[in-house]
Amino acid sequence: MGSFHSAVLLLDEMEKKGLEPDLFTFNTLLNGLYGKGRFSDGEKIWELMQKKNVVPDIRSYNAKLLGLALDKKTKEAMELVEEMKTRGVKPNAFSFNALIKGYVIEGNLEEAKWWFDHIGEGESAPGKKTFEIVVPFVCEKGEMELAFELCKEIFNRKFLVEVSLLQLVVNTLVKESKMEEAKKLVQLGKRHSYCRYDLKLPSGEQCYGFPVLNFVARIFGGAAEG
Repeated sequence: MGSFHSAVLLLDEMEKKGLEPDLFTFNTLLNGLYGKGRFSDGEKIWELMQKKNVVPDIRSYNAKLLGLALDKKTKEAMELVEEMKTRGVKPNAFSFNALIKGYVIEGNLEEAKWWFDHIGEGESAPGKKTFEIVVPFVCEKGEMELAFELCKEIFNRKFLVEVSLLQLVVNTLVKESKMEEAKKLVQLGKRHSYCRYDLKLPSGEQCYGFPVLNFVARIFGGAAEG
């Protein structure tokens, strides 16, 4: 869904056919608009949903949380999380991933780290997607001890991540002259039977910035998945 105009055309067409837009319809529109960074258009659909007395669910709120994150509105995102709780909608892993992503986009390392450490257990515990959001950010910020520990946690929890994520950390460790940690990650990648990662110690320009920029661009090029 590319714009508010096309969303309205769809809703008008439904009404002409005697079809009343339901929660599924609105969630589809909200995901399409908020997820593509069209926050103002997403807000118009949100308001229209309320006028139609369609009650938002966890998917509706998560779509809006992502929209707020992409628009660098973490304060409003925090307020929305509180609203969810008061309305009996329990935030899940996607909710907190969106919030953390917002702090990452804003460059707020301390808040991103705090939420990563405090989002809880069970369904809301940090998952594969959370690590994919946080790891390149801490590398970018030079927090390599944390990046190293996060990679060990990825191995311990047997998350299947892209090899480029782990290679990014190896490259950045080498760049920061942390050769022992880099070698340990390479060995961990080869040793784990659930998924062997062919990690390599880089040399020259391979470890000077390009992998970090490319991986961050790829991670934040589209909407996060829950």
